[in-house]
Amino acid sequence: MDGEPGRGDRRAPAHGAYGPWKAGDMTNGRILPKETGRRIGGSGLTLRVGADLSPTWSMFEATVPPGFDVGAHYHYTAEELFYIIDGELDLLAFHPKDGPVGDWRAWESADGQRVLRGGPGCVLHVPAGCPHSFANPTTTPTKMIFMVTPVGHEHYLAELTELLSRPGPPDHDAIIELGLKHDIQQLTPHVRGTRPS
Repeated sequence: MDGEPGRGDRRAPAHGAYGPWKAGDMTNGRILPKETGRRIGGSGLTLRVGADLSPTWSMFEATVPPGFDVGAHYHYTAEELFYIIDGELDLLAFHPKDGPVGDWRAWESADGQRVLRGGPGCVLHVPAGCPHSFANPTTTPTKMIFMVTPVGHEHYLAELTELLSRPGPPDHDAIIELGLKHDIQQLTPHVRGTRPS
């Protein structure tokens, strides 16, 4: 114990010191009030943290309308985390034992996993390469937070929102092409759902 703060001495560090760092060496964080973020078209998505703030991940608030189905898909390199705030979603995060055929809600994994109905507080973690999906089977919107790494998923979502806003059913071939451009292999079709007016 030589009397230096942090070396066995429990005294507070000298004023102006931040452990081993100096104040000018640190990056400040950000506090983002509820109203901040960038809406992505009419999609029900708000980008809260993206490439402009983080070199690592993007974070979104989402309102998932009744009937919406993102369609089963996987990412070659991206990892995602979803957290349900309010409402319910059908959730998938496994490889189907019989391959990606038919309605993903009927899939089962080799070890017996099946689609789960998740509610408030439920977390869905999706590692790279894992088929996953979510859908809102209820009559009310569901609110969730989701995070994606690496950063930049907001660019895909902006382009996807534009595709899904066109009249008529979603163009599955255009969605597949867009996904391939953004590290996404689409396995089953998107279903738009109904937005409250």
